Amino acid sequence: MEEMEKKLVGKVSHYFTRIGVAVVDLSGELRVGDRISIEGPTTNLQQVVESMQIEHQNVQSAGAGQSVGLKVAQRVREKDLVYRLP
Repeated sequence: MEEMEKKLVGKVSHYFTRIGVAVVDLSGELRVGDRISIEGPTTNLQQVVESMQIEHQNVQSAGAGQSVGLKVAQRVREKDLVYRLP
């Protein structure tokens, strides 16, 4: 994958294995429909944000300082970094 202007938007703080949801502490803005990359020592996942929740409420976007739940396609790990792709 060529290095385009990917932007760090958060870090995974928790992963719920049973439901396949990552909790991401945001340091930037994230919206439903954004393409993201979740990267870590053993994680390399690209996907589109299809739904996002804050406190079990669906939201369309969230910003720095908020924690969101994201449905992810495969296992991710705490401390994995979340980037928004162009």
